[in-house]
Amino acid sequence: MSDFFSDPVPTRPGTNLPEQTVSDLARSVKRTVEDAFGYVRVRGEISQPKRHSSGHLYLRLKDDAAVIEAVCWKGTVARLSVRPEDGMEVVCTGKLTTYPGRSQYQLVIDSMELAGEGALLKMLDERKKRLAAEGLFNPERKKPLPFLPRVIGVVTSPTGAVIRDILHRLADRFPRHVLLWPVAVQGEGAAQQVARAIHGFNSLAPGGSVPRPDLIIVARGGGSLEDLMAFNEEIVVRAAADSRIPLISAVGHETDTTLIDFASDRRAPTPTAAAEMAVPVRAELLDQVLDDERRLHRAMTRALDQRRTYVQGLARGLGDPQSLLNGLSQRLDDRGERLILGLRSDIERRRTAVRQLGLKLRHPREVLRLAATRLDGAARALRTGLDGALRLSEGRYHRIADRLSDRSLKRSLADGAARLADLPTRLDRAHLAGLSAKGERLAQLGRLLESVSYRGVLSRGFALVSDADGQPVTRATGLSDGQRVTIAFQDGNLPAIIGDMPAPAAPAKPARPPRKALAAPQGSLF
Repeated sequence: MSDFFSDPVPTRPGTNLPEQTVSDLARSVKRTVEDAFGYVRVRGEISQPKRHSSGHLYLRLKDDAAVIEAVCWKGTVARLSVRPEDGMEVVCTGKLTTYPGRSQYQLVIDSMELAGEGALLKMLDERKKRLAAEGLFNPERKKPLPFLPRVIGVVTSPTGAVIRDILHRLADRFPRHVLLWPVAVQGEGAAQQVARAIHGFNSLAPGGSVPRPDLIIVARGGGSLEDLMAFNEEIVVRAAADSRIPLISAVGHETDTTLIDFASDRRAPTPTAAAEMAVPVRAELLDQVLDDERRLHRAMTRALDQRRTYVQGLARGLGDPQSLLNGLSQRLDDRGERLILGLRSDIERRRTAVRQLGLKLRHPREVLRLAATRLDGAARALRTGLDGALRLSEGRYHRIADRLSDRSLKRSLADGAARLADLPTRLDRAHLAGLSAKGERLAQLGRLLESVSYRGVLSRGFALVSDADGQPVTRATGLSDGQRVTIAFQDGNLPAIIGDMPAPAAPAKPARPPRKALAAPQGSLF
């Protein structure tokens, strides 16, 4: 067994090829592929693009017959001019290499561009349809432009000719305050800068240290379709659609069209035309104002002449105003005299009627005396009738008692007679009890009224403030300096005037007690 493992493996006779490890062979293949395909341009359709957490981009390029793996390192991804999407046809430039860990070859991408203008237009058309389906291009979202904005925000490159053209045109037409937000208008990161500029202008607070624009102009000069791709990015289109400030897009020349033109509130064919849309011509406005002034003056003069002529015509049809006033004055004097005479006669007539009625009336003392006489007569009659009834009842009682021998019946009749004799006394007591109950109820109501009255609150240290009209004052905000008020206390009222109180004098600081004299220093213990 040990001999078997110790013997060398016999080589095939006639073979002189050197042995290689798998790693050596993989490195040899890698060098061969990279030397032969160190710089290639590959055209194909992107499939399954995936951005790794490390920042690298992995994808596949394919056509109708083959597929090749591709990788784009993190630093290169940031410099790509297009954003890779699934199904996009592109032309990639780079080198071919191998990945020994999987025994596969792959393309390392250095740059990427769209494969022809047709593919780019197809991608833009699909993006336009998708954004339009979301309603970003609806006409009802468009905001009207201000007639004469005070501040205009411009989003463009600070070094290009666009900003100079806009400023020159604004100076010619109507000078306005311009805020420039400098951005890159093409290349990597341009779309993000433009979107941040639009959001930045919208986030400015009105009345702040930096004035908030009344109008935004997003402008760029002409260029190829690839140069204008930053204004076709979805982030820029959404920023323009979400802008609360009216926005004018002026990207490219008159024949250039970008997606921001559909989301903006107004599209200008050129940056100069955007400045013309932003403000009117000052000279034309002055001419229009002067012309309107002249027309208004002529219209007012003509209207006054017409009304003057009309009034003069009416005056000719009327009589002499002085004669009319004299006649009316005479009628007024006549009516005044007749009114005075009528009032006097009416008063005399009413005085006579009152005198006659007074003669028919009896004096109150006589009326009271007659009423007292009738009351006394009624009382005597009532007392006489009551005495007669009592005597009749007693006579009947005695007769019945004489006729009856039953003691119990006699006792019942005696009790009835006693109760009947006691009825006037009970009636008086019931009347007095009712009056006492009513008096107690009245006293309770008085005590309840006193408990809910504000005067009970005054006895606890509160006061009632009322204004000059006697109305209670419940709030300090309605009072003013110098206003007179009345303050009601428990024992009386005091007038007062509203005003600031003088500052109280600072309390005098107590005199510091004199320091105690220091004790004599302690002597030495030694």
